[in-house]
Amino acid sequence: MSALSQPRAPRYAESMMPSFYWRAALALWTVWFASWWVAALWRDKAKSEAPRASWRWPMVLVGIGFFLLFWQRRGGPLPLWHTGPALGWSMVGLIAASFAFSWWARVTMGRMWSGGIMRTAGHRVIQHGPFAWTRHPIYTALIGAGFGLAVIKGTLAGLAGATLLSLGFYFKARVEERFLTEQLTGYPDYRARVPMLLPLAKAYNSRLS
Repeated sequence: MSALSQPRAPRYAESMMPSFYWRAALALWTVWFASWWVAALWRDKAKSEAPRASWRWPMVLVGIGFFLLFWQRRGGPLPLWHTGPALGWSMVGLIAASFAFSWWARVTMGRMWSGGIMRTAGHRVIQHGPFAWTRHPIYTALIGAGFGLAVIKGTLAGLAGATLLSLGFYFKARVEERFLTEQLTGYPDYRARVPMLLPLAKAYNSRLS
């Protein structure tokens, strides 16, 4: 048998080439990041604000999580599983749905949105739209999109990144909960009725919050 007729074993580097689903997921994330930063201009000034030191370390976890999620090294460890069409398309769909959910929440908040933890002059408790499902729908959406990307990536680094991302948003949400409870009339009642992060697990969320 000649060398040309022998089946060629896949090279190690080729196994880490970006898949179609990885590229599709990155495209969705890129569009979301770009549009989100533009929309950050659409907000009111803060009337009161939680100390930045109180939520700085959760955002460090978020930053490390993002790094691990998007970090790709040619010749790195092999994926833990093969991302076929069923898994790949379902995760791309999860990411797209998560971003749609985050934008639904962003539009619902309007000028009250902030990247930090603050209260604007017209701030109020929102209880409709995505906020009827979870008290922090944007965090919920980014956690979902993060795990969607991690499953497509299929590496321990990706899974660790999604986990750190989730923990960072969870701890930031806890700080935000205390701040809003002090600042907004009616927030304790809203907090008692609506889950913090997981829309379909109210009992579990009540224990976490």
